[in-house]
Amino acid sequence: MSEERIIPIFPLNILPLPTELIPLHIFEPRYRQLLQDMESEDIEFGILYAAPINADRVGALVKLESILKRYSTGESDIVVKCNGTFILDKYYKHFKDKQYAGGRIITIDAPSSDYASDELKNAYREYQEVAESSYDSAVTIHDIANSLNLENSDRLKYLRLIAKEKKERFLKERLRFDKYILEQERKYKNSFTLN
Repeated sequence: MSEERIIPIFPLNILPLPTELIPLHIFEPRYRQLLQDMESEDIEFGILYAAPINADRVGALVKLESILKRYSTGESDIVVKCNGTFILDKYYKHFKDKQYAGGRIITIDAPSSDYASDELKNAYREYQEVAESSYDSAVTIHDIANSLNLENSDRLKYLRLIAKEKKERFLKERLRFDKYILEQERKYKNSFTLN
């Protein structure tokens, strides 16, 4: 179910997908303050995909997963996990009395436990065989999307699809295309020589 909330916002040129783990390097004072608040209050924040193609203002709802390293300069390397997606309704230059930005968001329903259909699992297994990767049969549609290394524009297309069936169709098309590319690379691998 969708809900409206006001949360901290971190505009970046990335668009995480549900269940994805994202490494971030925190160096600006305002985001150091956000990190402190995440640690002390266990809050979520939004990564707003800051790109001209994002007219709908889609973003990722993330939560601190771990702190990898703290530097003497005050900078930090962290990992956040995407727990969902949202549409930004209103942007605030400052979140409450904080240095960092905030925004009113509307969450988009995207259950992280949406298991892939047998048809999608088969397409994924075939792709993994060609890619010579291990296959996990208990995968969600988001796990498959994350494994495809999608460009931000394709991530945006994927997240705009609300119905599970449409997301699966999108992923099957990408799997077919990526599998074809891998097959062609292998087929012609030793066919070319330099002069």
